[in-house]
Amino acid sequence: MKVVFSRTRFSILGLFLLINLVTFALLRVALLAKQWADIDTPFYQIAFAFGMGVIYDLAFYSYFLIPFTLYLLLIPNSWYQKKLHKWFVFSGFLLNLYGLFFLILSEWTFWDEFGVRFNFIAVDYLIYTHEVVQNIVESYPLGKLLTAILIITIACFWLVKSTLAVTFYATESFSRRAKIAGVLFLFPVVSYFAMGKTTYQFSQNTYLNEVAANGAYQFFSAFRNNELDYHQFYRLGDEEQLSAKIKTELGAKNEGLYNIKREIKGNGKEKRLNVILITVESLSADYLTKFGNTQKITPFMDKWFKEGALFTNFYAVGTRTIRGLEALTLSIPPTAGQSIVKRPDNGKLFNLGHVLAGRGYDTAFLYGGRGYFDNMNEFYSGNGYRIVDQTEFTDEEMTFKNAWGVSDDVIFNRTLKEADNDYAQNKPFFFQIMTTTNHRPYTYPEGKIDIPSGSGREGAVKYTDYAIGEFIKNAKNKPWFEDTVFVMVADHCAGSARKTELPVDKYHIPLFIYAPLHVPTVENITLSSQIDVAPTVLGLLNLNYESQFYGQDILKIAPEKGRALVSNYQKLGLFKDNKLVYLSPQQKVDMVDDPLGEHHVLKPETQPDLINDVMSYYQSADYIWTHRLSRYSQ
Repeated sequence: MKVVFSRTRFSILGLFLLINLVTFALLRVALLAKQWADIDTPFYQIAFAFGMGVIYDLAFYSYFLIPFTLYLLLIPNSWYQKKLHKWFVFSGFLLNLYGLFFLILSEWTFWDEFGVRFNFIAVDYLIYTHEVVQNIVESYPLGKLLTAILIITIACFWLVKSTLAVTFYATESFSRRAKIAGVLFLFPVVSYFAMGKTTYQFSQNTYLNEVAANGAYQFFSAFRNNELDYHQFYRLGDEEQLSAKIKTELGAKNEGLYNIKREIKGNGKEKRLNVILITVESLSADYLTKFGNTQKITPFMDKWFKEGALFTNFYAVGTRTIRGLEALTLSIPPTAGQSIVKRPDNGKLFNLGHVLAGRGYDTAFLYGGRGYFDNMNEFYSGNGYRIVDQTEFTDEEMTFKNAWGVSDDVIFNRTLKEADNDYAQNKPFFFQIMTTTNHRPYTYPEGKIDIPSGSGREGAVKYTDYAIGEFIKNAKNKPWFEDTVFVMVADHCAGSARKTELPVDKYHIPLFIYAPLHVPTVENITLSSQIDVAPTVLGLLNLNYESQFYGQDILKIAPEKGRALVSNYQKLGLFKDNKLVYLSPQQKVDMVDDPLGEHHVLKPETQPDLINDVMSYYQSADYIWTHRLSRYSQ
């Protein structure tokens, strides 16, 4: 072994590569075991996933070794063999081992939360270090975990130390080093051109695809590709035909490509009602008794839902908070890549608050956390909203907070004060609230519910239910209550990972509208999604306005006209007529029959009308965004 490793100093890279490959393989085994119940593929596909995984590991390592290859190329033999340099390399090797094992731990916790490898969510989280680090500290025994990693690192280093030391005996000329380095520098070049962003997606089972991927490679890929050029990556249809189709769908009759402006007429006299839109963090429908949950963790909502309009066939458009806020505020299809909330030049877009502000409403966005997170403050202030976030609360108001923000009772109590102030000034209000309690670390004030704080998602859901109940109880004592419409909806589900690419059941969320004097008790079964909330709310107010919304008033359409848009940051889907059709990069179109049941894969060419439907939504939305057609001037 000494002879082999003494031939070249670059053997140190081979040693570290071997450790990487073994470590990444063990992680794949662990992830496979965790999701074994969802892996319904033949064994040869599992073996292929591991083989594909090695290729991705090598691709990641080819980039990772660039600075080390350059260093080993340039350092002279006289320096390389000095004792000081030996300890420098030992220290660097030890540090990189620790980094590798820390990466494995990070990947495991990320998978535990999202069911996928690192993606653009991880890139976003890297920006907001305060919230993320604090959340990790509050959610995990960080000290013990880091200590365990250190012990594993030292043990591993001790096992390879003697082999590593042999590399210092190598003496080789610069020309020989240059030849070896030249070969090594070829690998990242080959990786760049040979490995696509979705090469690892070989299976219909998305869990198996994620097992095949390399988290570090996916992280840097997401960093580079968090916004996708729609015309470059997605299947395109004829602009004129798709324009005519989407305008017919929305009832727009104006001239001009994708001009979806149209006049909306209210049914009767306009109602000057206040609106409080509560967006609840991660409230999946399956946490509610109405949708089959047996844990009894939403006792208030279970009763409350019998007093207003409950929409039982309602879906989130995406898997992130900012996707939900984008759809609720702008009523537009989700765009490929990053949400518009986080994109530059995203101000003065036609939105729900703008319509109400034009009627004299005080329009405010209230958030339990710090609104710089995910660019929320910048987005809402740029679109005409007043901002109330955690930084606005007094010490007396902030009775409880964790990494992500104040507990839900705090934001609701502040909402009551804001409403009282507007009522005193005889001013109608529209408040758009974003809660935070139902998020890891799942902590909240003790003594309010029968589940201890920090014990898990179920406790957080029950505390949110309690806080909403207290909010409604207190609101009933206010003089503005009878003239207020309360809308409760989730931003997204608690988790969206499943073995299929767009698991429709993991987008199912509740929508509930409550105003005893204005909204009758009804259970609406029309298929709909978050882009439909804005026009539905304005419809309840009988407003006449010029609309640029993609959504439809759910209360005024027949159930057979329903549809829902669902997506992740690459897959753009339309759920309609019990079929799911979705667009993917590389101009791919996929279709599934009965996505909530048997989930049969269909050939897209058998449903050309459905393909044109999905393209009309997303291609028009991209055109309107890139051509700035949805801007208002004042």
